[in-house]
Amino acid sequence: MPRMLPLPFSPYLLPLLAIAALGIWLLYRYWQERQHRRQPYIAPKARNWSAVPPPPAAPVHRICLVGDLGAVATDGPDPVLNLLRRWLQEAGPNGTVVILGDNVYPTGIPPMGNPRRAAAELRMNVQLDLLREFPGQVVFLSGNHDWNKGRADGYAYLLEQEKYVLQHLPTAHYLPPNGCPGPVALPLADGLVLIVLNTQWWVQNGPRPLGKGQGCTASDSRQPFVQLRSLLEQYRGWRVVVAGHHPLYSNAMHGGKFTVKQHVFPLTAAHKKAYVPLPVVGSLFPAYRRVLGAAEDMSHPRYRRMRRRLLQVLRQFPGVVYAAGHDHNLQYFNRRDVHYLVSGSGSKTAYVEAGGKATFVHEHKGFFSLDYYADGQLWLDTWEPTDAQGTPAPAVFRWAFATGFTQQQTEAPTPAGSAA
Repeated sequence: MPRMLPLPFSPYLLPLLAIAALGIWLLYRYWQERQHRRQPYIAPKARNWSAVPPPPAAPVHRICLVGDLGAVATDGPDPVLNLLRRWLQEAGPNGTVVILGDNVYPTGIPPMGNPRRAAAELRMNVQLDLLREFPGQVVFLSGNHDWNKGRADGYAYLLEQEKYVLQHLPTAHYLPPNGCPGPVALPLADGLVLIVLNTQWWVQNGPRPLGKGQGCTASDSRQPFVQLRSLLEQYRGWRVVVAGHHPLYSNAMHGGKFTVKQHVFPLTAAHKKAYVPLPVVGSLFPAYRRVLGAAEDMSHPRYRRMRRRLLQVLRQFPGVVYAAGHDHNLQYFNRRDVHYLVSGSGSKTAYVEAGGKATFVHEHKGFFSLDYYADGQLWLDTWEPTDAQGTPAPAVFRWAFATGFTQQQTEAPTPAGSAA
């Protein structure tokens, strides 16, 4: 029997197989994306949400959580601002609007004399004009874009924005003040308190305020987490909403989730029309963002440390709600009886992956609202516009955070970190 000679091994075989495997994976991911892109996802455990109605009585207090308003329309009707106007009219004096940062794109409010100053003021004025007649409370937070996208001179940009907001809307709160890390507590109603953190402080490059000399209660980067734990202890038995710009859970880009387009056309991350195909090489960009991350990504070392320390504190206080923006979509997670929201689609939308640890996600403009009732119940509701006039869509998700909650305190403590 003749002896069979081995087939020659091609050095190109393994690279070709790797490219083929990547192509199959990208096709599969693209098919998955097409199944749920821009469609609301609700986890199986929560799909009977509409069968449970909220209490018939009116809420005692309502909180609007809206982030990333920095690209709202300035030359015509804006769908989210018009929807927000409807919410403000419904909530009235028993309402609080929390603006979750990235209030002015692309780089916040520059110092006077900067050529971008006029456009930045216009974007902020559109928001302030809407909020000026609101009889409830208005709370502004800052995000990475408000700190000049985290650049070394970002602190000066933050101070410009804080000064501008308080000059043109003196009744508003800009928290934490002076760019400090916080936390700052703001009681909203009997049994309901808002605690604000400046999460950008931990990931910011360049100067950052710290210590009593700069008006901050913390003297080092770890002390705010100790102070947060102390505040949560003082408000134990209350409904507590902690607000910061950066999410602690996310199924979107800052959480390491990317579309097939971002793998094949990575330059579109810098410019939306840069459709230069870079297959294989393009996948290195999402891999970098997932593993190492830019400063605004959850995988970045500074962000990762901040997230870990915050989670260590929050997990000790079941029932707390943590609300953020940053990713341009709506997301809700329930992890260890702590509720995590992402409400960053005030002026932009971006891909969000269905499933995983999420209870609800939707790639759609809009915001979340929290309704607080006299018996202690706290309900989450979604607000999404259907047109430029802000006509509200039927709710795609609603959830009770504290059914049967019993208030244990009747008077608000007055910790040193409370807002005036």
